Amino acid sequence: MDVAVDGNGKRMETDYGKRWTQDYPELGTDPVPVASRLTQEYFDRERDTIFSKSWLNVGREEQIAETGDFFVQDIAVCKASVLLVRGKDGESRGFHNVCPHRASKLVWGGSGCKRTFTCKFHGWTFDESGQLVGVPDEDGFYCLDKSENGLVRVATEVWNGFIFVNLDPNPKESLQEYLGEWGERLADYPFQGRTTCYAYQGEINANWKLCVSAFNEGYHVPFVHPMSAPETFRSKKNLFCRPIWVKLYPRHQTYSFYANPDSKMTALEALSAKYGPIVSSGPLGCPPGANPAGDPDWALDANVVFPNFFVDVANDWYFTYNFWPIAPDRTFYQVKSYFVPPKTASERFAHEYGRVLLRDVLLEDVETIEHTQLGLASGVRSHYILQDSEILIRHHLKTVENHVENRV
Repeated sequence: MDVAVDGNGKRMETDYGKRWTQDYPELGTDPVPVASRLTQEYFDRERDTIFSKSWLNVGREEQIAETGDFFVQDIAVCKASVLLVRGKDGESRGFHNVCPHRASKLVWGGSGCKRTFTCKFHGWTFDESGQLVGVPDEDGFYCLDKSENGLVRVATEVWNGFIFVNLDPNPKESLQEYLGEWGERLADYPFQGRTTCYAYQGEINANWKLCVSAFNEGYHVPFVHPMSAPETFRSKKNLFCRPIWVKLYPRHQTYSFYANPDSKMTALEALSAKYGPIVSSGPLGCPPGANPAGDPDWALDANVVFPNFFVDVANDWYFTYNFWPIAPDRTFYQVKSYFVPPKTASERFAHEYGRVLLRDVLLEDVETIEHTQLGLASGVRSHYILQDSEILIRHHLKTVENHVENRV
């Protein structure tokens, strides 16, 4: 038993040997089928039952802070492209990125600031509210009503600065209802103060569920990250990075990572940590909405918003993962880390070091994900044998299954 402190400062005992599965007996402990869920047929069902009907995070409001600011998010699994724009009235709007004239893609990716958007095919022009405002040789059309031919809206809502879209024309619940208790718990975390963003993106040759499974458990850390994080999340009293706290919501989940208070940093790490937070900083305090167990040896909370979005919160920074399915064996990933804006060169150095260290951790994970895809594709093994610390994998796969089988 180890001593911890709860959110009210009260001392309590923490047992890193706790069996979290006992709190969720409905998930069972049997091996979990995986290979059968990597087929094209299953992928198509995930598209129809999950990605076309769920609230999906596409970015943050800082990306479209001013009138006319925009960015494009492609959602390949649904063969969709969404244009996000800040309107004159301050509202964040999402539109299907399709010109109504001949169905060409209106904005060919990227981001920027525009007061109007002109189709590269025939020059039809739309304002930031999606209204059609210009048609070349308009007299040549028959009964064209511009007011009836604007861009098609996509349901768009914002939580704590995060922009979500829902491709269902009539979502069955609001974003607030979708996030539920998880959103309430994290409502007070100071996301808005961490606006300096660094980003990575790329493709992984693996199914999107394997990507999610690689990041919502700590059991792999001693074996995958001996170079990038040798002692950060483990110690003699917690050798295998068992969680401090686990909470499974109907769809979403949280896993609190342990921080080794006696972890030894390299000289460069120590210099960086002096001026800003990095992955290997160790225990750094507790911001609002985080560290639900109140454990003094807390590193960060890994939060998974179903189906494909991670927002991992630490004391002075946070980082996000989005895993976008492309095909049954291909995933597009986006990784972003957010910091309080630096005031000195030393703080900027700490940010640079922190984001590069996170990149190195990520690359180590990507390699194992692709090898897992190859192993499952061989047909030799069809199931996962999961231990207690991998309960979030069991929960996520069960949630996917419930949606695909129309049990929700």
